[in-house]
Order: sequence, then structure tokens, then C-alpha cells
Amino acid sequence: MKRVALVLGAAAAFLLAVAAPASAHVTVNPQEAEKGGFARLAFRVPNESDSASTVKLEVILPENAPVGSVSTMPVAGWTATVERRKVDPPVDVHGSLVSEVVSKITWTAAAGGGVKPGEFAEFPVSMGPLPDTDRMVFKALQTYSDNEVSRWIEEPQPGAEEPADPAPVLTLVSASSPETSASPNAAAPPAEDDGGDGLAVILAVIALVAGLGGLALGGLAFARSRKAS
Repeated sequence: MKRVALVLGAAAAFLLAVAAPASAHVTVNPQEAEKGGFARLAFRVPNESDSASTVKLEVILPENAPVGSVSTMPVAGWTATVERRKVDPPVDVHGSLVSEVVSKITWTAAAGGGVKPGEFAEFPVSMGPLPDTDRMVFKALQTYSDNEVSRWIEEPQPGAEEPADPAPVLTLVSASSPETSASPNAAAPPAEDDGGDGLAVILAVIALVAGLGGLALGGLAFARSRKAS
């Protein structure tokens, strides 16, 4: 069992090491949210450079999935600016029709700041109501202090290999219904078979009883021998 555990651990470490480079790109977290609701998202930005800092992040909201309300959370050392665009038809936000939505968010680091090599940062955003679509693709541009730009703009396709420069993707699901919740009267899973442990307990009890019986008989024989002498 120890050898099996060591082999499995080594295999898991190898898979993580292989997968790490492929996942070192801008992502949105969490990666799933409910349609029609509001979500607190964070764009996670790892620094892939060995010598330069990430000093700017641009996130483009999808044109085919406008969101009526978008707000940013302050991030120390960074300034956030937004660009807007007109939409027709307007977007309904709690009964109010909004004809202008956020199209792009840009975070810019203060002079001398940024995401340094070996670090990552998160940029929180609140948005909603989320549109009635299966997913939102956020194209992102990551600019370094040496003017290098990583363009995370390729749209991943379901069932296909991940592209070289994938864009962050938020999957949208339908709101949970009461019928899908676990029923309190649901049958409990069958208990695990503990036949081996039960047999061991029975044998131990039998051995204990036999030992006590032998001790009692031995004491009785000793008492009779004393009386006879």
C-alpha cells in the first residue's frame, strides 16, 4: 500500500507540473454563475515574465451578452477606468431599462507598482443581471513594464484542445430549482460491509470467555487440592 501511495503521489505531482504552464493565463473566478443573477467575479492575473511586472490589464466584455450593472472593487496600487457603449434594445435592470453598458474595464498600476515576477493579483468585479446565454467570453490584454503584451483573446471551444492564448470564460447555468435540492426523506446510502470487523470481534469475545472459563476451572481445582491436603 505504501508503494502504491508513493506511485500515485508521484504521478499526481507530475500531472500538476505538466498542467501548470498551460493554466498560467488570465482567468475569471469563479468560472460558473447563474443566469439572471448578480455575481462577484475576480479576474486572476499571474505574471509569466522573469524580469518585468504586469502594469496593465484590459478586460473586454462580450458584445453579444451585455450586462446592465458593472462595478469594480478598489485594488491597492491600481486605478480602474471603464468604457461604455450604447445597446439596443436596452437591458432590464430591476425594472429599469439601461441603454448604455460597460464595454471595457482597464486597470493600470501606479508608477513603480504592478504584479511582480512570481506573483499574481486579482481584480474583483460585481456584475448583473447576467444574460440568458450559455457563457460569457472576456477577452483580456495583459501589458508588462517592458511593453510586452499577452493577448488572451482566443475563444476556447467545448471538446477541443485549449488554445495557446485562451480568453477567460464564465459558464452560465440556470437558477437552481427546489426540485433539484436533496430531499430530507431521501434514502440513506447503504452501510459499508463490515463483515470482517464483526467476525474479528466475535472471535475476540469467544477467546475472552474461554480464557475466563479456564481461569475459573484452574482456581476451583487449586481450592480442591488445598482442601484435600
